[in-house]
Amino acid sequence: MPLLRNPRHRPAQDTPPDTAAPAVESPPRSPVPEKRAVPSTRTSVAWLGVWTATVLLVVFIVFILQNTRSVEVSFLWLHGTLPLAVGLLIATVAGVVVTLVLGTARITQLHRLARRRSRLSAAAENPARPARTSEPAPTEKDRS
Repeated sequence: MPLLRNPRHRPAQDTPPDTAAPAVESPPRSPVPEKRAVPSTRTSVAWLGVWTATVLLVVFIVFILQNTRSVEVSFLWLHGTLPLAVGLLIATVAGVVVTLVLGTARITQLHRLARRRSRLSAAAENPARPARTSEPAPTEKDRS
């Protein structure tokens, strides 16, 4: 069956084709990422971002134009009417702000933890240099 044979394996010329050694399967190769013809640059990423923002803006404008009906809104002691699209926009912006605040707090927390761990590992690798602490360095007054 020629379809199952390895095309790279060719039997030696002095052996007849009927007695050729069976093809040894080579281990599967790791997939090599193909090089892109045109590399991705900051400008191309920015261009993609501009187009994405433009499409989202058009969708947003259509949404606002289709949801102009006024609705009554009550929040705590505030009562009033406003267009439905504006109310949904306010709720969305509030959600984004909460998400950004919590995300920033978490990133700051992880940054501090990473900095602390790198200082501790540097102090462990170089015991001659003491680890930085939050205490101020002793002055001449403290030494006497």
